[in-house]
Amino acid sequence: MAGVTDRPFRTLCRRLGAGLAVSEMVTSDVRLWHTGKSRRRLDHAGEDGIRSVQIAGADPAQMAEAARQNVGRGAEIIDLNMGCPAKKVCSVAAGSALLRDEALVARILGAVVAAVEVPVTLKIRTGWDRASRNGVTIARIAEDCGIRALAVHGRTRADAFAGEAEYDTIAAIKAAVRIPVIANGDIDGPEKARAVLEHTGADALMIGRAAQGRPWIFREIAHFLATGERLPEPGPAEVCALLLEHLEQLYTFYGEDAGVRIARKHLGWYCGTRPGGAALRSLVNQTVSSREQLAAVRDLFDRLETQQDPLAA
Repeated sequence: MAGVTDRPFRTLCRRLGAGLAVSEMVTSDVRLWHTGKSRRRLDHAGEDGIRSVQIAGADPAQMAEAARQNVGRGAEIIDLNMGCPAKKVCSVAAGSALLRDEALVARILGAVVAAVEVPVTLKIRTGWDRASRNGVTIARIAEDCGIRALAVHGRTRADAFAGEAEYDTIAAIKAAVRIPVIANGDIDGPEKARAVLEHTGADALMIGRAAQGRPWIFREIAHFLATGERLPEPGPAEVCALLLEHLEQLYTFYGEDAGVRIARKHLGWYCGTRPGGAALRSLVNQTVSSREQLAAVRDLFDRLETQQDPLAA
C-alpha cells in the first residue's frame, strides 16, 4: 500500500506478528529513483525480517533492471505488482491493467525471473472486470514462468475496493497451480481469516487496509488460527504506547515537517472509531509540531484510561 507500508509501519507490523511485510510499490523506471519519495521507499536500512521489495511497470527489460538493482540494494524477494487498481498506475498500462495482456504478463515475468536469483512473487486481482476474470490463466502463466508465490485480491480492477471480495476465484486458482497462493481482500479479523482459508484452501493470508490503525491484527489472527481463541483487545495504555512509538519512528524517518503531516492519516486510522477520536483528528490536523501531536495523543489516551474505555477497533 503506497503511502502506508513505509519502513516504520513495516517494522511495527512485523513486531506485532506479520510474517512478511512487503515494501511500498516503487516504479520500475530507475531514472526516477533519485526523488526523495523513491529513495525512502527503497530504504530498508536496519530492517529485520525478509526484505521484499515491490515494483510496478509495464516494460519487461525495465522491470528486469529494476529487479537487479533492488537485489543489489539488499532485496531478498522481488514482488511484482499486477494488482494495483489506481488510475494513474493503470493509465500507463501497469498494475492491474496488465491483466488484459496475458502475453505481456508472460514476458515481464520471464524477464524478471531470469534477471535475479532471489525468489520472485506476484500480486494480482481476479481479472480486469467481472466479464473477464482470467485469474486462473494468469496464475498458470505465473507458475510456468517461475513465480514462487502468488497473492490474489478477491476483486477485479473494475471493482476497485467496492462491494465485497469474492473468494471462489481464489479457490479456483489454488486448485489450478502448485505454487503457494496467498488470499487477500476484506480479511478484517480472526474469524474471517479462518473462513477465507477454509473456503479457498490458500496457503497464507495477506492483510492490507485492516491493519491501518490496528497493526496488532496480525497477532490476533495468528493466535486464533493456532488456538481457536481470541486474544483480548489491547487496552488504552498499550495502544497509546504503540501509537507513540509509531509516531516517533515517523518523525525520525521523514523528518519533523513531513513526519507530522504523514502522521495525521495514521492518527485518523488509530482513533477514527474510538471515543474522542473525532476530536483528536480535528486537533492533529491543526498541529504543526511533533511535540503538539504527541501531547494530544497522550491527553486522549490518559482520558480513555481514566474512563476505562476498551478501545475496541
